Amino acid sequence: MENMQYAEELVREFMIFRGFTNTLQAFEAELCTDVGKGFQVDKLLDLIFSVYIPKFQAEKLVGLLSFFKKCLSSSSETTFVATLAKLEVSILRYYIVYATQSGRKDKVVEFFGMNGNDLLQSGKDWTPWFAIPYLKNPSLDSQFRIYFTKEWYEALRLSVMNFFSVIFNNTRIPALLKISSDQNTVNRLKKDIKQLNLKLSQLQALLEEKEVQLRQIRSNAALATKSSSEQANNSASSNSVHEEILPRTNSQDACVYEIIQPGQKEPHQELATAEHAKATSGSSVFMSGRDLSSLSYPRTDRLQSDDNNQSPSSGTFTEDVRETPGEEEFPEVKVDFQETFLGHTSPISRCRFSASGNNIASASADGTVRIWTYDSSIPATRNATIYCGAEILSLDWECKSDRLLLIGTADGGIKAWNVDAKRVVCDLNTTQAFPSVLDIKCSPIEPIFVSAAASRRHGSSYIDSLGFASLTVWT
Repeated sequence: MENMQYAEELVREFMIFRGFTNTLQAFEAELCTDVGKGFQVDKLLDLIFSVYIPKFQAEKLVGLLSFFKKCLSSSSETTFVATLAKLEVSILRYYIVYATQSGRKDKVVEFFGMNGNDLLQSGKDWTPWFAIPYLKNPSLDSQFRIYFTKEWYEALRLSVMNFFSVIFNNTRIPALLKISSDQNTVNRLKKDIKQLNLKLSQLQALLEEKEVQLRQIRSNAALATKSSSEQANNSASSNSVHEEILPRTNSQDACVYEIIQPGQKEPHQELATAEHAKATSGSSVFMSGRDLSSLSYPRTDRLQSDDNNQSPSSGTFTEDVRETPGEEEFPEVKVDFQETFLGHTSPISRCRFSASGNNIASASADGTVRIWTYDSSIPATRNATIYCGAEILSLDWECKSDRLLLIGTADGGIKAWNVDAKRVVCDLNTTQAFPSVLDIKCSPIEPIFVSAAASRRHGSSYIDSLGFASLTVWT
């Protein structure tokens, strides 16, 4: 209606600009009558059944029907023209019936006087109707009884409403009316662009802030790694120097026992004393070497031999590798958004995201499947509740079109739900031997899917209780 008023203002503005005052006056007079009522169905119904017929304005009623016949005469839809002709006959007959029921037979005679010739030439069996003004009780006549019933009137009103709704929806919109609609579309798009630009600037600012934080974290991690490496190198160098001293300590001890003079004790006592001292000295040196190495390298004491052949540099390399990873490489996971969907009346057994990520399908133990939309900016036209009548064992979305949801039930059923049409477009069943559809997967490249079904578990033995399985490819 706003588009219609905007177009009328444009016409007035143009006529005033060109100086077409006479045309403007005629235009204003035509607007006052507004025969088509702006192509609004409810107002047209009120005009026909609440104004023209009750007030016996037969001339205006015939003029309105002629106006619509002219509007449809240029249309390529011949079906609309034929349907309007049938509805015109029924509307005029209802006018006669209403006048008869109201006791205004004079209006019936007047109607036939003005339009009788046209009615007879139309060939719509109008001849018997000319006798109605002269019948005592036409509502009891078998030929006219049905037209006096309430059911016939309600059917006529419903037919007229449906007809006008169809033709107005299919009517080509004039270019003048498209100006207003196009302008509204442009304004809406400009508003959307402005909001998106604002959101983009906010995201860019947030991204720059995160990049600064990330650079700072990386810088701190590099400094921490460098300091830990220097400490490990210093510790390794000190341990290397200490272990180089230990062999010289052994050689000095050995020399001490080699220069003992043999004249002081008996030969067998000297040998026993020397070996005892040698063993004691060697043991003490080995233990001190292990103790010192264990202070700097907690893990190398398992690898060293009694001769201290393990190089301390290997321990330093191991320590450096173990200390390299930092906490910054494993950032904390934070949840920025959380939304809870309520609607299931029993425990939810499984859920799946669609291929586009716009919709979520969830199934509960009572055999109900629900389709959700978690993002408020996405239209909720696909939201639906599906009652399967059996426990849902498997769910999967068709990958390519993102319109089909496959549902596997415990009674061997496989249903394909079209989210755009909101109905089951395919209902399949597995064999009776394998009634439980445990899993369904769709091919990512071809319009096929595979189902895994299991048999019912019978028997008391372990083998029988396991049941059997079936894998089926559906194309």
